[in-house]
Amino acid sequence: MTTTTPTAPTADVPPADARVLGLAHYAARGVLEQILTRHGVTFQQQVVLRAAATAPTPPTRDGLVADVRGTLKADPADIRTVVDGLLDKGLLVEDGAHLPATDAGRELLAAVGAEVAPVSARIWGGIPAEDLAAAGRVLALVTERADAELADAELAAPTDG
Repeated sequence: MTTTTPTAPTADVPPADARVLGLAHYAARGVLEQILTRHGVTFQQQVVLRAAATAPTPPTRDGLVADVRGTLKADPADIRTVVDGLLDKGLLVEDGAHLPATDAGRELLAAVGAEVAPVSARIWGGIPAEDLAAAGRVLALVTERADAELADAELAAPTDG
């Protein structure tokens, strides 16, 4: 049995950087968006719906917007528009101050998940566990640092009034 050892990046295998991360993200997101389109929802709608459906308790509108803002780094007004669209589609429902996913919303997420699972297995399959662990550590650090930069930028931004 032949054992391979990791080698330094070559012309065929670039080192991880922001561009490589972006290319991987958009390639995987493109695959997901094809599936979501077949189900009549956008990427942002799926993120908001999943956040509502997986919350330990049904979120409030403000809580859902804050949660999704932390995930997507999107403008709260845009997220509110997505929430309104999900309400209009009957995938979320207003229950007092809370916005739980409806049965239709949970069924949609299950259908998307069932369609994504085999594709995800093909994309991620065969990658050694130690490579996934290393990538996970690096991506967690990149996320932490980028979140810190965003927080610093928000603190430094001029305010109205």
